[in-house]
Amino acid sequence: MDRGRLEAFSDGVFAVAITLLALNLAVPGPGHGPLGHQLVHRWPEFVAYAISFFTIGIIWVNHHALFRTIDAIDRVLVFLNLLLLFFVVAIPFATATMAAYLRGGGPDAHLATAVFNGVFLGMSLAFGGLFSHTMRRHLLAVRVEPALERRALIRFTIGTAAYAIAVGVAFVSAEAALVISALVAVYYVFERTPSRPVDQPSEPRVMT
Repeated sequence: MDRGRLEAFSDGVFAVAITLLALNLAVPGPGHGPLGHQLVHRWPEFVAYAISFFTIGIIWVNHHALFRTIDAIDRVLVFLNLLLLFFVVAIPFATATMAAYLRGGGPDAHLATAVFNGVFLGMSLAFGGLFSHTMRRHLLAVRVEPALERRALIRFTIGTAAYAIAVGVAFVSAEAALVISALVAVYYVFERTPSRPVDQPSEPRVMT
């Protein structure tokens, strides 16, 4: 499989997942009280949408940046990419579930928020595995010094650890867990993968 086909498939999945998030954004409509009250009452849906939208968007940006540096594609990389997409597609489900139960509070709200952050944790682990594999198998077109590689992996680990903490915190405070997931999204805005220092990317090698 060449890089273009893999990226095109991945972009399609990202586009579908980020679009599905909007399907939950609705208000009951006229006859159900003032519009302002309806909007305030549905704040969990809007908060969950914002966090998930920017998280998927950031994953897409970093995924694109990583694949621009990849010079070779092997079978393991393809399946690691599929694992990442598995969790990306699950984000709309986790978002809708968390938003539906958060407002009611209680054990269900805690569990729903834990599932929400658990999907983000799985996504982060998959992306970290994808990044680590490209490093270990030397699939990047740019040379990355061992010290830089270690620092990059540590930065990935920080975000993953934060999601793991958020899963635990969700069982104590769903709102605090939401704050953590939002902060991780901000963190990943500044997380950068190695970039190719050339104008025209080379054709990637295909490995089996």
